Amino acid sequence: MYTSEFTYHKASSVSDALAQLASNPDAKLLAGGHSLIPTMKLRLASPSALIDVSSLPELRGIRTEGDTIIIGAMTTHRELEFSKVPLLSEVARLIGDPMVRNKGTIGGALAHADPSADYPAAILALNAKIKIQSSSGARVVTADEFFQGMFTTALAPGEMLVEIHVPASVKGAAYEKFAHPASRYAVAGVAVVVHSDGSLRAAVTGAGDHAMRLTKLESEGVSSACKGLVSASDLMGDHFASAEYRAHLVDVMASKALARAK
Repeated sequence: MYTSEFTYHKASSVSDALAQLASNPDAKLLAGGHSLIPTMKLRLASPSALIDVSSLPELRGIRTEGDTIIIGAMTTHRELEFSKVPLLSEVARLIGDPMVRNKGTIGGALAHADPSADYPAAILALNAKIKIQSSSGARVVTADEFFQGMFTTALAPGEMLVEIHVPASVKGAAYEKFAHPASRYAVAGVAVVVHSDGSLRAAVTGAGDHAMRLTKLESEGVSSACKGLVSASDLMGDHFASAEYRAHLVDVMASKALARAK
């Protein structure tokens, strides 16, 4: 199916992209396009304009400042796959296929907030921060604040995600997922991170309408806690996996991730 008609603007800078967004609230930012273009073809999204930010050097790259790794929003899955970023390098290897990993970006994936995407669980477990910018300035939100619901984030009209901030070192981290055999999206994926101060954070993606923390596992931190981590009543169900089966998968994936992270 073809998309509806739209205008195309290739941004020359972040400021240019933000100015375009401010003048056209209906516009969408185009990064790798692996999430946006399919939804446009299905007419689930019909923006009147696309603002291409994929070539902006200020949005690319990975650098370390003190004890924080700063990842540009347009950094591709492949770049992360071959990086030394805690946990995210492991997660990136499990995303899609080589074509998706070469073109898809972490910023686009997080902004899209697909409930079955891999990064959100890792971002929550890492206790990452998200830098958001608009024409009026920048703000930083925590991962807990960023993911708000199915395809819903803290991004407001006229804003764009520009950076992801993650800790440069952690004691241990692991991500385990049960992937859908066709899409490779997570039916249930659990990330566990043991931070430098000894605290443990864990999160799940794929099972509910958005990524969420596994507070029971975080408070107990032992394998025996990986039973009944989430209630089936809080999860999604479909023809491939019922809510009850997803609840079981969360326990299994959490147990595996915890064993590798500690």
